[in-house]
Amino acid sequence: MQREIGEHALIGDFETAALVSRDGCIDWLCWPNFASPACFASLLGDNQNGHWSIRPAARTKFTRRYREGTLILETTCETRGGSVKLVDFMPIRGRHSDVVRFVIGIRGRVAMRTELLMRFDYGRSLPWVTVLHDGSIRIIAGPNLAVLRTNVQLETRKSDIHGRFTVRKGETVAFVLTYSASYHDLPPAIDQEKALEETERFWSEWIGRQTFHGDYADAIRRSLITLKALTYRPSGGIVAAATTSLPEQIGGSRNWDYRYCWLRDATFTLLALMNAGYFEEAKAWRDWLLRAAAGSPDQLQIMYGVGGERNLLEWEVEGLKGFKNSLPVRVGNAACQQLQLDIYGEVADALLHAHMGGMKPQKPDLDLLSALTHHLSDIWQRPDSGIWETRGRKKQFTYSKVMAWVAFDRSIKNAEHFGLVGNVRVWRRIRARIHDEVCRKGWNRKLGSFTQSYGSKELDASLLLLPIVGFLPPSDPRVAGTVDAIEKYLMRDGFLLRYNTGSSDDGLPAGEGAFLACTFWLVQVLSQMGRKEEAREKFEALLALRNDVGLLAEEYDVRRQRLVGNFPQALSHIALVNAALDLTQGDSSQHRRRNDVRNNAVA
Repeated sequence: MQREIGEHALIGDFETAALVSRDGCIDWLCWPNFASPACFASLLGDNQNGHWSIRPAARTKFTRRYREGTLILETTCETRGGSVKLVDFMPIRGRHSDVVRFVIGIRGRVAMRTELLMRFDYGRSLPWVTVLHDGSIRIIAGPNLAVLRTNVQLETRKSDIHGRFTVRKGETVAFVLTYSASYHDLPPAIDQEKALEETERFWSEWIGRQTFHGDYADAIRRSLITLKALTYRPSGGIVAAATTSLPEQIGGSRNWDYRYCWLRDATFTLLALMNAGYFEEAKAWRDWLLRAAAGSPDQLQIMYGVGGERNLLEWEVEGLKGFKNSLPVRVGNAACQQLQLDIYGEVADALLHAHMGGMKPQKPDLDLLSALTHHLSDIWQRPDSGIWETRGRKKQFTYSKVMAWVAFDRSIKNAEHFGLVGNVRVWRRIRARIHDEVCRKGWNRKLGSFTQSYGSKELDASLLLLPIVGFLPPSDPRVAGTVDAIEKYLMRDGFLLRYNTGSSDDGLPAGEGAFLACTFWLVQVLSQMGRKEEAREKFEALLALRNDVGLLAEEYDVRRQRLVGNFPQALSHIALVNAALDLTQGDSSQHRRRNDVRNNAVA
C-alpha cells in the first residue's frame, strides 16, 4: 500500500534527495541527481518499483524528528520487547553519493528486518545483484551501480536483498548504500561515524548563521533547511521539488515533473534566503542564471535542468500506476517552451535585492539584465501562459503584466544605483504605460477587484502579490477590494485555490487542492494592511498543515484533509518564510530596508 505524501521526510546531499516514510521505508530516490530516473519509485507504484525498508519485525509505534537544525532524520521504533532509533541521512556529497542508515539499540532487544529492491529507470530495470568477496553487495544495471555495505548477514534472491537481525540496547548496526557509474571502479567504503559528525556540523553551522529567534523561529529554520536541501550545489540551481507527478488532485491528471529549476521558484527562494541573510546562495544562483540564460534573450526559458539544460522533453512513464492511481506519470515538462512574462520581473527583482544586500554587481549580470529588459520592451504586450502554466489559449494575464512592470522598475533602479546600461527613458515610459493599462484593463468595477486577465470575471490568487511587489500600496482600496473578492470566491475551509479550475479555461480537466503558497501570500497582504490578528490566525492554521517533521507539499486537499502535489514544495516553504518575517519583523529596520525597493516603486 502506498503511503500518504505527507508521511514522508526528506534527506539529501545537495545533488539529489530521498523520501523516507514514517515507518522507515525509502520510497523515492533519483540517482545521480534530482532529475535522474528513480531507483526507488514505490511512491508512484508499489514495492516492486523499488524501495528500501528497515523496521522492527513486531508491531511498532513510530515517532520521528529531525536532529535539531539538521537534515538528519531520527525515527524511534517502540515495540513490546524494546526500542531502537533509526538514523537516516545523506552525507554532503564528495565524489560519490551515499545513503547512511544506523539502527541504534535504545531499550531491550528488537528483532529487525530489511528489504532492499533497487529498480532503476523508474522501477522498470531489474539489476544484476552480486555478493562480493568482502561481503558487500554490488547492484548494477546499465550505467548505474550501487554497493551496499553492512555487517548484517543478508540474503539475495535474484534482484532482491533481504535480511533479519537483532539489535540490543547499546548496539549499533550500520547500512551504507553508495552510488557510482558502473564503468568506474567500485566506490570505496566511507567512515560512517565521521560522515555523521561532518553532516551534523555542516547543517548546524549553516543554520546557525540565521539569527532570528522570535515567533515561528523553528518553522522558519525548518523551511530554510528544506530550501537549502533543494539546491543543486555543483551549479547553484534550485529545484522546485524533489518529486514528479504527485497529483494536485487524487485520481486527477494534473501531475507534473517539478525536479527542475524554475526561474520563478528559484528567485522566490533566493528572496526568502536573502531575507534571512543568506547571500552566498544568491551569488551561486546568479552564476547559474548567467550560464543557463546565456545566448539570445529571446530564447530565455521559464525553467532549466539542474545544470542549465534546456531540453526537458515531456513523456509518460509506462509501468507505474501513479500515486493512488493518478495518471499519467510524467517525466520532463513541456511548459519549458511557454512564454511567461512574469519571470522577467522575478529575475530583475532578485538581482536588485542581491545587489542591495551587498552582492557586488558584475558586468555579466548587468549585461544580461539589460538584454532581457530590452527584449521585454518588444514583447510585454503579448499574451502568455501565465504564472500557473496553463495549457489552454494564451491570455493577457494581469499578474504577468504586473511583473513586466516590476522588471522595468527594478532595471531602472539597477541603472540608477548600480550602473546598469540601457534606455532608461524608454523603460520609464513603458513602466508608466503598463501601470496605467493594468489599472484600467485588469480591474473589474463590478467585482471591485483585479481579475485573472484583461476583461475577465475570473479571480486569481496571484493578484495578492500586487502590494507585495510594490505595484500598489497595501492601503490602496483596490488592494482591499481584491483581497475581499479572493477570500469570498476562492477560499475553501480557510485555504485559497489558485483560481477556479471549473470555470477558468486552462486547457485541463477541473479539480485541484488549495494552493498553500497562495494562502501564505494572503497572510503577507493582511499583515501589511495592518490586519495582524487575521494574518496570524491564518498563518497558524497553515502551520498546522505541516507534517510531523515540518514539511509541506504544494497543495492541501481540504475535503480529505491531506497534503497533495509534489513534495516537499519549495514555493510553499518560501511563502512560509516570507509570511513569517512579515508577521514578526515588519517593523524592524532590516526588514524595512529590504522592502524599500518595493514600497518606493509604486508609480
